[in-house]
Amino acid sequence: MRFKPLLATALLLMSIPCLSQAQTALRDQPEVADALKVFDLWIEQFVAYRDIPGLSIAIVHDQEIVWAKGYGFADLTTKTPATPSTVYRLGSITKLFTASAIMKLRDEGKLRLDNPVESYLPWFHVSNPFPDEPQITVRELLTHTSGLPREAPFPYWTDHIFPTQAQFQAAEGHQEVLYPPDTTYHYSNLGMALLGAVVAEVSGRPWAEYVDEEILRPLGMTSSSGAPDKELLSRRATSYMMPGPDGVRGTFPYYDTGALRPAANMVSTVEDLSRFASLQFREGPNSESRVLANSTLRDMRRVHWVYPSFSGGRGLGFAVSRRDGTTIVGHGGWIGGNRTHLLLVPDQKIAVIVALNADDGSPYTVARQAYDAVGPALVTATREPAPPKAKADPEWQRYVGVYSDPWGWKYRIMILDDQLVEYAYDVPPYDDATSGFTTLEPVEGTTFRTPDLELVTFELDAEGQVVRIKRRNDYIFPVKE
Repeated sequence: MRFKPLLATALLLMSIPCLSQAQTALRDQPEVADALKVFDLWIEQFVAYRDIPGLSIAIVHDQEIVWAKGYGFADLTTKTPATPSTVYRLGSITKLFTASAIMKLRDEGKLRLDNPVESYLPWFHVSNPFPDEPQITVRELLTHTSGLPREAPFPYWTDHIFPTQAQFQAAEGHQEVLYPPDTTYHYSNLGMALLGAVVAEVSGRPWAEYVDEEILRPLGMTSSSGAPDKELLSRRATSYMMPGPDGVRGTFPYYDTGALRPAANMVSTVEDLSRFASLQFREGPNSESRVLANSTLRDMRRVHWVYPSFSGGRGLGFAVSRRDGTTIVGHGGWIGGNRTHLLLVPDQKIAVIVALNADDGSPYTVARQAYDAVGPALVTATREPAPPKAKADPEWQRYVGVYSDPWGWKYRIMILDDQLVEYAYDVPPYDDATSGFTTLEPVEGTTFRTPDLELVTFELDAEGQVVRIKRRNDYIFPVKE
């Protein structure tokens, strides 16, 4: 690939204003500022070396856009720079909004996830070679475990002519279930289109209208739509194909995905998607901008289907994976000349949103590099300082010693780092030398609490010596070493 001069790309870097003084403070904290400088250098080179026409990125912490920039061009001919407010096609990130719409209707009592799809769509009659298996449910469409084919029976990824809703419904009788429901993960745009039809049927509104009114507007996502109008499309980044042998990129015209809108038709900006990401991190009482309850958001992000490899799984709309002990939630997207990725780390309230206007970019790579480079600094900068640790109570010394239950299992009470600790012996010894230790937090008098909230009470005789320890509802007794 041709290597563009870094200076030309650097001159096009644009960042959005901060939304609050708190954002400015977080972005400008030394460890975060340094991490952003390092990442900025890397992404400049990435965009230039990969010859990516344009790319926009936002990094979010909780309710703040910490940093957002555009690189390269939204349009190569007009030299329009890519910015955080550039409109991109989202591709399959659309599915997260369809899933959110389903969950909102669930919360309102208008549908049940474990009901058959046919109970909401009477016209849904696919050929089923597994008559002894249960019917496909709404939940299975959300987790891509319905057994349905990936696509509806039309060559729309070849000719970009997508079926109308009437054509889509008429064709369903010509498709066949590939796997028994709830037995195999098989990604399905068809299944997501059916969920969009469920949204329309249950709400009495077209899918795009429901998503706009119930999700996008409450979140302030004014540059997003599942059925974009001319004004919004006029701000859309030009969609570029992969370079040909001569290095020139062709372009994709805009095409509406018809009945497949709920799977792939949304447009948005990284700024707007930051608002959707922040929704995932909200806590506390309801506010007018919250479209889903915290419990529902958590339910969407937890694993409902585990891959056979145990490397990850599917939530309700989201993909879920684990990396170095950290849970990562998100979704990627592609649609002719646009690629996107939304990465969420709920436990750290960090999100990265990447969008680019080329078939051959890798937004997932950029999002992971952003998290790896900047995430640790954000965690450090936002971590609450540890409260000063209390000194060990001298009275605890009377508890120190070895104890045993009537069957020979032994325990040792110790004071480590000014904390009272129980060590449970195991046979054979633990593989990890640091295992077996439980910290006992003081509650009142001689009663302590374990990290799993169980109570431990030291019972004393008249001379103040321990006669036994009550652990939950059982007892251990002091023994001589």
